[in-house]
Amino acid sequence: MSIRMNDLLGTSDLGRKYDSYATRSLKNISDSYNNVIQSSTEDDDQSSFDMIFQSALGLINETNDYSNKAEEEELNYAMGLSEDTHTLMIAQQKANVSLEYTVAVRDAVLDAYNEIMNMQF
Repeated sequence: MSIRMNDLLGTSDLGRKYDSYATRSLKNISDSYNNVIQSSTEDDDQSSFDMIFQSALGLINETNDYSNKAEEEELNYAMGLSEDTHTLMIAQQKANVSLEYTVAVRDAVLDAYNEIMNMQF
C-alpha cells in the first residue's frame, strides 16, 4: 500500500492557492503599471503614481490580513478553542508566503529606484 504525503497533510492544492495569490497580486500591480503607461500625460502624473501606490498598499493590507488571521488561529489553538492544527498551519503558511512575496516586490522596487538614482545624464 502506497501512502502519498499530500493525502496525509491535506495540502494537495495548497501550492496552487499560493500561486494564485502571487499571480493575482502581481497582476494588480501590473495592471496599474499598464494603466500608467497608457495614460502617461503630464496632467495624469499624480493619478498615475496614486494608482501604483494604491495597488502596493492593497498588497500590504492583504499581507497584514493574512498575518492577523494567523495570529488569531495561534491564539485559538493556544487557548484550547481549536484543536485543528491543519487550519493553524495553513494560516501560518499563507502569512509567511504573503510576507515573502511582499518583501520581494519591495526589494524589486528599491532596486529599480536605486538604478534610476545611479543613472547619469
